[in-house]
Amino acid sequence: MPGWRNTEIATARLNIERDGDRTALVFSGRLNAAGAGPLWSRAIRAATQARGRALRLDLAAVEGIDTAGAVLLLAAERAHGQPIEMLAANPNVTAMLVQARQAGAAAAQSATTRPATVSGVSAAGLDALANGVAFLGEAVVAVVRLPARLRMLRLGDVLLQADQAGVRALPLVMLLGFLMGMILAFQSAIPMRRFGADLFVANLVTVALVRELGPLLSAVILAGRTGSAFAAEIGTMKVNQELDALVTMGIDPMTMLVLPRLIAVMLVLPALALALDIAGLFGMATVLRGFGFPTVTIVHQVQIAANSTYVFGGLFKAVCFGAAIAAIGCRAGLATGNGPRAVGLSATAAVVGGIIAAIALDGLLALLFYRLSL
Repeated sequence: MPGWRNTEIATARLNIERDGDRTALVFSGRLNAAGAGPLWSRAIRAATQARGRALRLDLAAVEGIDTAGAVLLLAAERAHGQPIEMLAANPNVTAMLVQARQAGAAAAQSATTRPATVSGVSAAGLDALANGVAFLGEAVVAVVRLPARLRMLRLGDVLLQADQAGVRALPLVMLLGFLMGMILAFQSAIPMRRFGADLFVANLVTVALVRELGPLLSAVILAGRTGSAFAAEIGTMKVNQELDALVTMGIDPMTMLVLPRLIAVMLVLPALALALDIAGLFGMATVLRGFGFPTVTIVHQVQIAANSTYVFGGLFKAVCFGAAIAAIGCRAGLATGNGPRAVGLSATAAVVGGIIAAIALDGLLALLFYRLSL
């Protein structure tokens, strides 16, 4: 109501009294959010002008104060830059000032405890790494204690997650594999034809798909399609306090929610990678057939290039990628905060983290295979 607001503003008053080298800011009325706003600039200006002289805040006539009023008084103290004298007769005013001062000191202490050389991005990365290590430890503990909690791991959940992550993603994976095989074959055949080596396009595409692109592309699809779903599903359960209900009933969320997803994805992703490889080889064969190569010749070159070491190495990569993507998606869901944006942020973190983890693992495994001469 306009009349009530004008009354609230009018009840907060500030008188500035100067006596030689002493300045007194005399506040009266209700120093709340409505009353402190109009007095802010005047009080800060007077406190700044009083630097080098004694300053006193007379709060004896203040009838009430809230957080806004306490912040105004502390801001005036900081603007003065020297210790000031506060005269407060109301115990509530004194208590509010003490609480505001303690909150400000705690915030300043937390800001100074972090080394100045560590940036915000580095600190966030260290926190994420610590949380990831903690989640990995919890997952290992859940696996070790699984025989005693076998009733919490239901086969139906594993099959359901395998169906959602694998069977329903199969058409998309095969379509992407077919198109990727065609693109690789066409882009490779043009420059290799100059040297009369376009027949070896089949070898090149086979090695690229089986060793690298098959597991990696299927992992990217899984991260965007399934990792985000894991984060959104578990995050919604956390926001709705369903995870707290499971803990109250004595059910471990790691065993009941995380392990089925880990097992399902680790079993499904190698099959998806193999399906993508086969579809890519069909796409490559389509292009080479268009260039006039017979099917028997293409199949022979594929058999030469696709040895068992490359095939099983790619499937091993797929298992590692699946474990990382499922773990990151589940961890993002368990770390969901509060609010309407929390679930969306968790899903985004799961997708980005899953793709980065798959690419990083691919580089590490490629280096390991090279050192082992595989």
